[in-house]
Formats: sequence, C-alpha cells, structure tokens
Amino acid sequence: MAHLSILGTGNMGQAIAAVAGKGGHTVQLLGEDDADTPVSGDIVVLAVPYPAVSDIVAQRGESLAGKIVVDITNPLNFETFDSLVVPADSSAAAEIATALPQSRVLKAFNTTFAATLASGTAGPLTTTVLIAGDDADAKSILAGIVTSGGLNAIDAGSLKRAREVEALGFLQLTLAVNEKVSWTGGFGVAA
Repeated sequence: MAHLSILGTGNMGQAIAAVAGKGGHTVQLLGEDDADTPVSGDIVVLAVPYPAVSDIVAQRGESLAGKIVVDITNPLNFETFDSLVVPADSSAAAEIATALPQSRVLKAFNTTFAATLASGTAGPLTTTVLIAGDDADAKSILAGIVTSGGLNAIDAGSLKRAREVEALGFLQLTLAVNEKVSWTGGFGVAA
C-alpha cells in the first residue's frame, strides 16, 4: 500500500484522502498550521490553490526530491475566471516540474470536483481521474491508488498534456461558477 502526504485540508484534500483510504492506503493530511511538519509520504499531493504552490516549493522543495508530486491545481485567474495564468505553451504542472527537477510531477484530480470524488460518480458514470506525466511508473502508482479507491483512472499522456487537462478543469470551473453545471456534477468519461 502507498503512503500519501496531502498538502491542503480543504474539500479536495479531504476527498482525495478518503479515496486513498478506501483503497487501504495511508494518508498524512497537512494544513497551513503544519508548515514545519515533514512530509512522510512517497506521494505528495498539492491540494492547494495554484497561488500557494510557489510558497510550498520554496519551503518544501528539497524534501520533495525523489517523490511523486501530484499537482491538482487549476491555474486560473480567480478574479475574472476568464483565463489561465500560465503561458499558453505551458501548464502549472510543467512549471512545478521545472521548479522540482528531482521530483516525478504528475497532473491529476483537477478535472473532478470534491463531490464527485466523494460520491464516486459523475452523473451515472464512475468518476474518472485523468493523469498526465512523463514518468510511467509514477502514473501507474497513482492510477492504482485511484482505482483501488473505486474510481476510474485514464493515462492522459505526457506532462505536455497537462495544458489540455488544465483547460478542461478551467472550463468545468467556469461552468460551475456560472451555474451551468452543478458542483456535484462534472465531466464523465465513457470508455
């Protein structure tokens, strides 16, 4: 079984912890007050808003070397909800990978809402977690955690695909903010 450290105790952090727990994995859940607590997991989930990532990298970067780091952020402009704040040819995950060159960075969970992770469904479909990254072993490990927790996982390709995965997350968030879809709904994948 895997051991995860989740940085962020909000809805997404708790929902990811619950999925991992259903699969028999152990979780260390760390909030803002735990900045001095070392991460103990081999997999570290960044369950924080994108603007908080740079502080985490500055504070914990060295301790993340050799670990699988899962970026769940949606790097959108939270003031206007009308654009992503990373360059058009990049992604939040790519920027994190550059900042953490000794970590195995993955993009995942940003196209699901906490409610669909908790319920395990998006409408009539099983919740699907898209995973992008350059390390096949890291993607396989995360996919195993996701599927053991009762969800589906799809390998979305290399870390270059994080840009499209982030665009999909951005679209879903803007639809929910504008009450076009429910916060308990989302995109489903039928294979």
